[in-house]
Amino acid sequence: MENKNNSEIEKERLEEIKELLKRMPLEEKVGQMLHESMGSPSTGIPPYNWWSEGLHGVGRTGNATVFPQAIGVAATFDREMARQQYDLISTEARAKYNEAQKRGNRSQYCGLTFWTPNVNIVRDPRWGRAQETFGEDPYLTSQIGVAAVKGLQGDDPDNLKTAACAKHYAVHSGPEAGRHVDNVKPTKKDLWETYLPAFKALVNAGVESVMGAYQRVYDEPCNGSKFLLKDILREKWGFKGHVVSDCWAVRDFHENHHVTKTPAESAALAINNTCDLNCGCTYHAALDAVRQGLLTEETIDASLTRLLMTQMKLGMLDSPEKSKWGKLGLKDVDTAETRDFARRMAEDSIVLLKNDNNLLPLKNDKKHILIMGPAAASMKVLLGNYYGLNSRMVTILEGIIGATKDNAELVVDYHPGVGMYNDSKQRGWTIGMAENNDVVIACFGIDGMMEGEEGDSVESTKGDRDAIELPPYQLDYLRAIKERGTPVVLVVTGGAAIAFPEDIADAILHVWYPGEEGGNAVANVIFGKVNPNGHLPETFPRSTADLPDFADYNMKGRTYRYMEKEPLFPFGFGLSYTKFEFSNAAVTGTGTDLIVKAKITNKGDVAGKDAVQLYVRKVNRTEDDPFFTLRNFAKVNVAAGESMGIAFNLSAADFETVNAEGERVLVPGEYEIIIADAVPTERSAKLGASKPVSIKVKI
Repeated sequence: MENKNNSEIEKERLEEIKELLKRMPLEEKVGQMLHESMGSPSTGIPPYNWWSEGLHGVGRTGNATVFPQAIGVAATFDREMARQQYDLISTEARAKYNEAQKRGNRSQYCGLTFWTPNVNIVRDPRWGRAQETFGEDPYLTSQIGVAAVKGLQGDDPDNLKTAACAKHYAVHSGPEAGRHVDNVKPTKKDLWETYLPAFKALVNAGVESVMGAYQRVYDEPCNGSKFLLKDILREKWGFKGHVVSDCWAVRDFHENHHVTKTPAESAALAINNTCDLNCGCTYHAALDAVRQGLLTEETIDASLTRLLMTQMKLGMLDSPEKSKWGKLGLKDVDTAETRDFARRMAEDSIVLLKNDNNLLPLKNDKKHILIMGPAAASMKVLLGNYYGLNSRMVTILEGIIGATKDNAELVVDYHPGVGMYNDSKQRGWTIGMAENNDVVIACFGIDGMMEGEEGDSVESTKGDRDAIELPPYQLDYLRAIKERGTPVVLVVTGGAAIAFPEDIADAILHVWYPGEEGGNAVANVIFGKVNPNGHLPETFPRSTADLPDFADYNMKGRTYRYMEKEPLFPFGFGLSYTKFEFSNAAVTGTGTDLIVKAKITNKGDVAGKDAVQLYVRKVNRTEDDPFFTLRNFAKVNVAAGESMGIAFNLSAADFETVNAEGERVLVPGEYEIIIADAVPTERSAKLGASKPVSIKVKI
């Protein structure tokens, strides 16, 4: 197919698919619309399992590089780093696929169709799957999500490296306990302003597949929704790829949502609305649906055409050796390069939330270090959910010991003190150990058993959290340590906002679920080998009491854009071991085609990276307008004492708002353009964010 343009290649493939479909009996067609595809003996198309996971590394199929969890990727505010991570994941995926094909292994998780990224919006940090996402902001989620798609799929839309999937479409972010029965009815404004933009961005970027969510939206189950799948996804956005149901979600149509009565009716509803692939078993009933006149073979052909097109783009109907990735093998999995990148990604994801008296990085006068807490020696806190496995997982304890092993003058001790889960046998005597040390590195937080997806975590809450506060038994222990007077560095693990008293520690690092090199990354930040530069992709509220009803999908009172209560830590916030200063803000251009420029200066004596964020706000906002809206960002590296220019382009779309009817409108008036390194609020300033610069323009 060399020297042919995209339309010619697509036309040839469609002709080939048409001929294949002529030779297939209906039973074989239907058999290929299940995630455990039965293949087609009539045409020689082999069986294939469509279900593979690659959220932060190739998952659930043995050895692979374990990169930081997705929420940590978002915390880097770095598009290129995100693209590189997912490119490395796709390389390992191709390598493992090639090896599996050689051995005739067609089992689950060994394919090239990856059900990632998750671009749902974290409207509430209690949601157990918040860790899988890129945070609370539609723009940040869109940008990091597009980077993930580009990394997974490569730069040739007709020759995909792997196939990415935008999930879960749409309006899905908990509660997990109700996802099989809930009927979600967001306002039109929230739908188009908050819940849909990331999906649209990924469709525009060429994402190959979209996965429907479990619940209903406006009375229609997502995987059988004419409004979501036909009206918006296919017709309004022009999506040509395939749609896959979430697993056993079509069965929910008749068993839980009760919008249909039989499996045949459910299969017909989904397929008629262009849900092409069923993760589950309900599409077996599509044969009955055809016999009953609920579904036509022509509609099945249309779905199967999209599925076969994906397989052709991946080269799956050819021998793997013919692919340009055909030489990849096990030598290309878990390499020195991927391990190095996993460490660098983890380092850039770590967020410094507090650093009283510049306690960090630890100085040479700290001769006695005590490491405490249940997260220190835990491998579980490195993984998060949807993880791969690796034979060299570096815990925080191991990372710190490795970083200090050559210092003969340093004494390091360790005790967990209290369990990760509710531990009634708290080791009270260990609190006294803090008095005999110069600093305590306290490693606390939560892990994947305390938050996650339904079925994978705490059964009582189906994976969600009842409260966002640090577990009380951990908090009590931390208070007791702090009262002993020894400086405390708190290292917090977890996939979403965790609340705790501001004075619980002298320095605080939020490290997410940092992957296989997490321990080394944390140690490098603590001892100053790396200057922390992560920024929060979500707001950290002060308490659970500050959150609206978890089941309410209205965005009022949620995220930095609509939250009125002062947060513990604001969106976009992250400290550094140096200090940045913004200056010289200026706008050039005409109308709404603008270039915004400013200068950033590193005022300290160490080099550092900063996540420069551009916000727009309406000066005379109404109560329905967001307080601020992120419109761009850039990760910059500034040498000590040096300055550099930064520039952003703004168009009319960046000043638009979404009205009550869900329409994007440009309201004339005065707008403020703000350049900052956290959402520009009084709280950000109090915590030590750089002073923002701004300019007002009339639109």
